[in-house]
Amino acid sequence: MSAMRLGHYSIRTSDLEGCRRFYVEVMGLRVGYRPSFAFPGLWLYPGEDESDFGVVHIIAEHPGADEYLSRRDANPGGGTGPLDHIAFLARGWPDLRARCLKNGVAYVERTVPDLGLHQVFLSDPSGVTIEMNYPAEEADG
Repeated sequence: MSAMRLGHYSIRTSDLEGCRRFYVEVMGLRVGYRPSFAFPGLWLYPGEDESDFGVVHIIAEHPGADEYLSRRDANPGGGTGPLDHIAFLARGWPDLRARCLKNGVAYVERTVPDLGLHQVFLSDPSGVTIEMNYPAEEADG
């Protein structure tokens, strides 16, 4: 069987609280169930349903994480290595824009007319680029 869809993405961070604030207060996700691993972290969900185990997993830099997941050295070039960005299909661009402004989060937006898509790019506290894809009609004219 082939891969059917993305389950989640994980971010290792030295700023667990900064990531929590970004993904909850800006992105609108919520902290939910997470197994009791031997290292700090968060599982974040887009709604109340926790059956898919969250869409974003935040993993605090910690020796327990290195032991469980194996040690990952920082990318000497910075950024997320060969991973360019993570994209979400979304609705409610005016709401995200308001949360970005309230929290001082910079973003870049553009509309792809041939696709009827309004794209918004922002970065989390660990430097991961997030692309939010909204219906083009949600753009400001």
